[in-house]
Amino acid sequence: MQYPSAWLQGSSLGESIACELRLQIINEKIKPGEILSENRIAADFGTSRSPVREALKSLSIEGLIRLERMGAVVIGLNLKDVEELYDVRYLIESFAQQRLAEGNHEALISQLEQSIDKMKLAVKHNNFVDFAHQDFSFHEAIITEANHSRILHLWNSIRHIVMTVILITTEKGFENGEDRMNWVADKHQTVVDGLRSRDAETIRRVVQEYFADSGETLIRSLP
Repeated sequence: MQYPSAWLQGSSLGESIACELRLQIINEKIKPGEILSENRIAADFGTSRSPVREALKSLSIEGLIRLERMGAVVIGLNLKDVEELYDVRYLIESFAQQRLAEGNHEALISQLEQSIDKMKLAVKHNNFVDFAHQDFSFHEAIITEANHSRILHLWNSIRHIVMTVILITTEKGFENGEDRMNWVADKHQTVVDGLRSRDAETIRRVVQEYFADSGETLIRSLP
């Protein structure tokens, strides 16, 4: 699998290289302990070393590699890393959704339901990339709507890894057939129903159940 080119629109060359390397690292096509050479990567992507350095810096900040004199040493994501990443996602989204219990967010709810419809269409057409994109967009829309700058800053620090993990797990999920992926889409509807209730306790319970189910699926789907 390659990183979807449609997801790279507006990205710098360095960001594009980071996205492809991130996918290969999380998917374990590039193994922990391997050393990444700036010269080799530059040659592979047909570019100078400058955007490669930009890419490696991003991956280092995310904790996927460690920069050393000999080159960039791959750290990767182990099970503990994945569980901690999911914990952070849960904390961010639980806060964001309960914050949305106040006020009218019908425009957001309409947007989320459109995303669910597009997920189901992606299942019908066996398009895991479109499903993954709508899944990610669904959750990011909720976090953005919460309008909390510090939460958004925290989200932005993990969003690229989250996007990549969703892509990988969605491809795996599609191997389990349409019924399974339609079930995943329907789980998103429970989140929408929770938001529509405008009840903080209902939202808290729905988010907890959603992430408990999704966490089990995530761990089964990663390499």
